[in-house]
Amino acid sequence: MPVGLHETLVTEQLQSLMNLDQANEHEQGRVDEADQVHVLTRHIASAFQRRLAAIKDPVARLDAANDLLRVIEGSHRPVTAPVEQLLAVRRPAGPGQVARMALRPKTPLNDAALLTNAHGEPSLASELRAEIDSADTVDLLCAFVMWHGLRLIENELKAAHDAGVPIRVVTTTYIGGTERRALDRLVNEFGAEVKVQYDAKRTRLHAKAWLFGRNTGFDTAYVGSSNLTTSAMLEGVEWNVRLSTAATPSLLDKFRATFDAYWNSPEFESYDPERDRDRLDDALLEAKGGKSSDRVTITLAGLEVRPYPYQQEMLDAIQVERVLHDRHRNLVVAATGTGKTVIAALDYRNLAYEAGRQPSLLFVAHRKEILVQSMRTYREVLGDGDFGELYVGGQRPERWQHVFASIQSLTAYGVANIPADAFEIVVIDEFHHAEARTYRRILDHVTPRELLGLTATPERGDGVDVRTFFDGRTAAELRLWDALGADLLCPFHYFAIADGTDLRSITWSRGKYDETQLDGVFTGNDARARIILKAVEDKIADAGQMRALGFCVSVAHAEYMTRVFNNAGIPARTVDGTTPHDKRATALRALRDAEVNVLFTVDVFNEGLDVPDVDTVLFLRPTESSTIFMQQLGRGLRRTTNKAVLTVLDFVGYHRKEFSFARKFSALTGLHGKQLEKAVKEDFPFLPSGCQVRLDQQSQQVVLENLRSQISNRWAQIVAHLKATKDDSLADFLDASGLELSDILRRGSHSWTKLRRDADLPTLPGSELEARLLKRVRAFAHVDDPIRATAYKALLDDGAPDYSHMSQAEQRLARMLYFSLWSDGGGYASVDEGLDALRGEVATRAEISTVVDLSYEAARHVPSDLPPTLANVPLKIHARYQREEILAALDFPRNPNSFREGVLYLEHLNVDAFFITLKKSEADYSPTTMYADYPISRDLFHWESQSTTSVSSKTGQRYLSGSSTVLLFVRQEQKDDFGTSPYLFLGPATYVSHTGDRPIAITWRLGTQMPTDFFNHASAVAQ
Repeated sequence: MPVGLHETLVTEQLQSLMNLDQANEHEQGRVDEADQVHVLTRHIASAFQRRLAAIKDPVARLDAANDLLRVIEGSHRPVTAPVEQLLAVRRPAGPGQVARMALRPKTPLNDAALLTNAHGEPSLASELRAEIDSADTVDLLCAFVMWHGLRLIENELKAAHDAGVPIRVVTTTYIGGTERRALDRLVNEFGAEVKVQYDAKRTRLHAKAWLFGRNTGFDTAYVGSSNLTTSAMLEGVEWNVRLSTAATPSLLDKFRATFDAYWNSPEFESYDPERDRDRLDDALLEAKGGKSSDRVTITLAGLEVRPYPYQQEMLDAIQVERVLHDRHRNLVVAATGTGKTVIAALDYRNLAYEAGRQPSLLFVAHRKEILVQSMRTYREVLGDGDFGELYVGGQRPERWQHVFASIQSLTAYGVANIPADAFEIVVIDEFHHAEARTYRRILDHVTPRELLGLTATPERGDGVDVRTFFDGRTAAELRLWDALGADLLCPFHYFAIADGTDLRSITWSRGKYDETQLDGVFTGNDARARIILKAVEDKIADAGQMRALGFCVSVAHAEYMTRVFNNAGIPARTVDGTTPHDKRATALRALRDAEVNVLFTVDVFNEGLDVPDVDTVLFLRPTESSTIFMQQLGRGLRRTTNKAVLTVLDFVGYHRKEFSFARKFSALTGLHGKQLEKAVKEDFPFLPSGCQVRLDQQSQQVVLENLRSQISNRWAQIVAHLKATKDDSLADFLDASGLELSDILRRGSHSWTKLRRDADLPTLPGSELEARLLKRVRAFAHVDDPIRATAYKALLDDGAPDYSHMSQAEQRLARMLYFSLWSDGGGYASVDEGLDALRGEVATRAEISTVVDLSYEAARHVPSDLPPTLANVPLKIHARYQREEILAALDFPRNPNSFREGVLYLEHLNVDAFFITLKKSEADYSPTTMYADYPISRDLFHWESQSTTSVSSKTGQRYLSGSSTVLLFVRQEQKDDFGTSPYLFLGPATYVSHTGDRPIAITWRLGTQMPTDFFNHASAVAQ
């Protein structure tokens, strides 16, 4: 290529970049001149690097580089051959200097590679030595750390330590593979910080990965199969991928985010050899199958029992009920085996901490084994080996302060003989027994400060729902997908299999099929039975070892299926409500021992019976109730040592339009509406680890048609439902119909007022403004703090005060409501004029007021106040706000719709407000945008500035110096069921550290820990 052509191309490139730069407007406003020059230079370098890469001739490449310098500088001293490549800059060895960077990885720092310990490629150990030798930080994440693996890199680790290089190691006690002496050496000789996950039963960390940070930005990482062992690093059949910031930046971002999340998680505890060696030895021995020290003894020695993230989320929910809603009779719903008693004990510990003493406690259960284990749990959580007394089986309390009593003992003592207020805290386990006369007698008599009910099954087999004891509410519930994500339940593989049956002519009454007619379709249906047997053969590895429950429509159906399976050589029995207790127990023992492979039943095993050995569930009838479906599924979700997965076979036919697959799949996956429809089409790509949902082609078509018909006809069905019930209140209608508020307000043109009018029911009057304002009712479906809820309702009341007569704080709240309705100002000359127009909209005001009530009732966070310097700003930490409300509260000088940026500096308050959306892409999964902003822990947040903000700029200096008050407003996604998602206000944050420039990656420390539920769902790692 002629040299002159190079210069022409360079000049054209410069001019086009200048034009582009002038056309772009930075999201924060105008950038300073230095920033513009830097951006332009960066564009030029990037563009010219691509052009140079296309020039293969070394001489031509040198000419092109000289042309670039000539255009930029006007004149320069040209670079002449021979050309040399700068590989490293290092200090020469000498007194007081650590000799490093003698080695260089065989794979260039800006490249990626796959290492397999194959002939002709470097070993992982040799590459790691070279990486450590030039790294400014070293992070290691691996399940096992062993002495012989450590000694392969000891010299480099020693040199790194002497040079002040930080070394962080995260490991586990999984299967006892780690060696304590290796961890001791890492800490004592190499100055490493080590964190250990001790809980071998819940250990899910199998990753093996290294991250080498460099101040130059040329970070590298290794992710693969090699632990820190000799065989893994030298001779094993191991695969390890080498990553780099230059080649795979998004993967390095995710690595850092995930490692930092692990590092800051309480699940990983700092290891100090002097303090923790005995505990680590015990944990490793237990993980290998040996017997370690007694857990209570360990706890009483000073180790605090901490809740798992899902337990903390439930504790927070209980606290919200008490503090925000003043409810002191609360129900906790969680599956058997998920630690309900631990939650109760942790809750008691919190109450004791608040009171400064141990309040009197009555814990009630129906079996001695439960009481003994529960008292042990309380002692462990409280660190008090003398806590509690048993009142069961002849044992009687002496102090009567903290009593673990059986219902039988209390009844024999005489409930009336116990003073009603004798116990401040009352906990009733297995609360689904509460309707029994003996339980009811206690509930009606005692008047504790706090009552807590614990149950796995709120809906009983006799139709009683124990939530009625708690005004129909559940304070905290561990959902299936959360329990699976926390590794508490056995993962499931669910298969929907078309069985060819046509149920469209079966009578539908009171929300379900006529069971007599169903029985006629299923019983004796040999064609369907053959499909069922074929599915068992296809999906079950060894039917002779299967332990299955088959749920049937009738006794006749169960007996028919029993004959079918026995004739096919698969031992089966029938168990129904008339089966004597001794025969039922015998059948269960036979199932456990695999003498019988299937028990066919009719509703017997829905609830209240623990069958942990079940590894297969057969749904042989349509189940209209999602509650019953989940109860039946739950019979197989208990973890056992020899059950890797629960297999679920659900047989699907053609259904009436009234039948809803949405309820079943929503209960199974937590997805709703369009999200659920999309998941069905895409084979459910986002499920908890280990779980799968697979629909055969015919079943997928049936389910999709059912979902689409219900979505398309949704409004008509809701209208018909309201016509039938004629409910006057929105709350009553939602409760009776089982609908969500978003079902009424989801679409912009829908509202409660429109629904009533479509159902020919009376409504309040409105004017020509009403249609526009009703579209904005959904903008109030997030109000969750008492100050705002009270203020909004007062402003919506008939006697609302004039804006001019309000205090400054009241005017800010009024503007928050006003701009929620009219983000563009509505065309009114003043806020007072707009609010006056609102007074004429009786129906709209009433509906917004109702929505505010419902939203506040559903609030799940306890809000707290801003610091005194912002006391006049009517925002509450951990409340949710739309952008319009935030800007109005901060006295933004223009209409909210004029602000589109992600950052805002308000000079009059000296506040930097950051508006952060964690999932920036509309795509389901976008690795290039997911790890710019994320929570590291409940009090640390990683955030990236705008791409042109430099460390030296006025804005950058304000961020890093802490001279302004930084406020974080964060949301998961841009959209939710109501439209635009509100932001969760995380409150003020202070600077901790930063890396990089343009953008600056900053770690902020929150003044108030973020809510557990938000962190669990927003964290870079599964909680």
